Amino acid sequence: MTPLLLIIPVVLLVGLAALAAFMWSMRNGQYDDMDGAAERILDDSTDKAPPKDN
Repeated sequence: MTPLLLIIPVVLLVGLAALAAFMWSMRNGQYDDMDGAAERILDDSTDKAPPKDN
């Protein structure tokens, strides 16, 4: 029973820290452009050729 008195508060604190980190990332726009990277990978117009070694 004694280990539960230690584990439960630790788990609650870790869960609250994860929730706070998620809420912080939502407020800072981390998840605003979910399709941008998927579409950019298919767009060849922005690709530049690597420099040639002479």
